Amino acid sequence: VQLQASGGGLAQTGGSLTLSCEASGLTFHYYTIGWFRQAPGKEREWVSYITSTDSAVLSDSVKGRFTISRDNAKNTVYLQLNGLKPEDTAVYYCAADIVVLRPQESDEYEYWGQGTQVTVSS
Repeated sequence: VQLQASGGGLAQTGGSLTLSCEASGLTFHYYTIGWFRQAPGKEREWVSYITSTDSAVLSDSVKGRFTISRDNAKNTVYLQLNGLKPEDTAVYYCAADIVVLRPQESDEYEYWGQGTQVTVSS
């Protein structure tokens, strides 16, 4: 199983980025996909998840600014980042697992992507 996170980069405050998480080696539509982020010197933080039944949840810190969606035909989950703030600066990771009882917890996920850097300038 491989997860490839991409789409990070440099954005200005208020700007937008679209992150992608492309999966291979698994039956994608069965899996819950989570997004987490880790800023320098901070613990990994849950951002969002989307289940196999398209139930999507966002953390309070990004609700109203970020959107998560999935395209099972492309084995890809997208995280649309709008209204970016400097505090959104972090490495963003996607993760996958087929049975996720606590999708906000990173230790629930078996498979992880390599991360993509998002930097928001003030």
